[in-house]
Amino acid sequence: MTPTRTAPVESPWIRRYQPAPADGVTLVCFPHAGGSATSFHALSRALAGRLDVVAVQYPGRQDRHREPAFEDLDELADAAFNAVVEAVGTDRPLALFGHSMGASVAFEVAARLEQRAGVTPVSLFVSGRRAPSRHRSEDLHRKGDDALLREIRALDGTAQAALDDEDIVRMFLPSLRADYKAIERYRSAPGAAVGCPVVALTGDNDPKTTVEEARAWQEHTTGPFDLRVFGGGHFYVSEQTDAVAEVLATRLGVAGVG
Repeated sequence: MTPTRTAPVESPWIRRYQPAPADGVTLVCFPHAGGSATSFHALSRALAGRLDVVAVQYPGRQDRHREPAFEDLDELADAAFNAVVEAVGTDRPLALFGHSMGASVAFEVAARLEQRAGVTPVSLFVSGRRAPSRHRSEDLHRKGDDALLREIRALDGTAQAALDDEDIVRMFLPSLRADYKAIERYRSAPGAAVGCPVVALTGDNDPKTTVEEARAWQEHTTGPFDLRVFGGGHFYVSEQTDAVAEVLATRLGVAGVG
């Protein structure tokens, strides 16, 4: 019987939804603004038996809803980096995957792994997010609740039933606003780059990221770069989960295994 890992070290930051191979690559996933670790449940299932997939749970949501959400992306990245080192460890190859805001968090965590821990991720996957050097004028975090909810509805990444439930909306709005404040105010250091390979993934009809804005991630790595474009909008991953999983598995050398 192949040994498996069933749970990481106890940490409020880390979730594992599937048993994972005892060796091989650990893929650490970072959610979008307003998102939680459970947004990666389907991707984890698609990669079960091939990769050890763990998802980061930011403060301010689900079982951590009583904790204040971070309003500064660099502070969030600092805390997430510490959690990954302590709870996931660096004794096996690490790859990072982040979607939307999570792509920026994953980029900053990858940089911290290289600079502070001397660990180069085997790959950084940045999804549904323009490169740090590409800015848009956005200020949604300063607007009212209705504007934030319209944004979420338009992106079609949250179940309609949840958006129609006042209690659920009341619970997640503070963390959503904090996330938008963090990502809208985020600016990477000039010339910021990682040394690991970077793969940018995007939907061809994403209102938040053009293909060229995604391609600009190549300016932020001194290693190999690739761009993969999928059919769909901002949350194309939910519609193309199996296809995305195969890209990740192929890049990480485990395609067809499991």
